[in-house]
Amino acid sequence: MAEEYLLDDFSKGNGVSVFGTSWQGFTDQVMGGRSEIEVRLLQEDDTLFLRMTGNVSLKNNGGFIQVRLPLEKEGKQFDASGFSGVLLQYRTAAAGSYYLHMRTSRNRFPWAHFAAPIPPAPEWKEARVPWEAFEKQLTPLRTPRLNKLTSIAVVAAKEEFTALIDIRYIGLY
Repeated sequence: MAEEYLLDDFSKGNGVSVFGTSWQGFTDQVMGGRSEIEVRLLQEDDTLFLRMTGNVSLKNNGGFIQVRLPLEKEGKQFDASGFSGVLLQYRTAAAGSYYLHMRTSRNRFPWAHFAAPIPPAPEWKEARVPWEAFEKQLTPLRTPRLNKLTSIAVVAAKEEFTALIDIRYIGLY
């Protein structure tokens, strides 16, 4: 079993992860919601990081903003079964509800996923979120198929608030 696997530390500086896929930001507007998002790369001292900011709105059945890293390449899903969970270094400047989401090839509908909460942290914090912390959301599946991981996302959701989360790196452990 590998100790850690880096998915991105934003060192490329162009929105393409070290994994080789591009980050995607989107909101509940894809289904009629009213939330707004801004995603950008910033630098502090010598460190690049990804910042997701926006207004999470519950209007019109909305309630999320997210930045997602696809883990499929050339039609192949990522095999994460040799890892224990997600490793994330982050900070938040605003209170609110933040989550990690993951999707696998078995999540057929766009809204189906597995989610684990991450607590607000005003200073840089490293979190190790085990697979067991991810709970099914809007899916009949009981457990994720870790050998067929298709994406990991950082999400602000489920309550109205102004979100701000910085991500310094994300990987698996």
